[in-house]
Amino acid sequence: MMTNDWTTYLNQMTAMLDIELDEARRTELLLQFTRIAQMAEPLMDFPLDDRLDVAGVYQA
Repeated sequence: MMTNDWTTYLNQMTAMLDIELDEARRTELLLQFTRIAQMAEPLMDFPLDDRLDVAGVYQA
């Protein structure tokens, strides 16, 4: 299982993007990040065959 430090991530992103968040918004974002990670966990744990081709890159 992959663990993430969403507080550190949020701090880095808000600093990089020069965004100020009040405590209510910061708390809600951390809650949503955690929910999204929980929803993605079964997909990320799904074993893939090493022989699968990587998807192509779209070029316009």
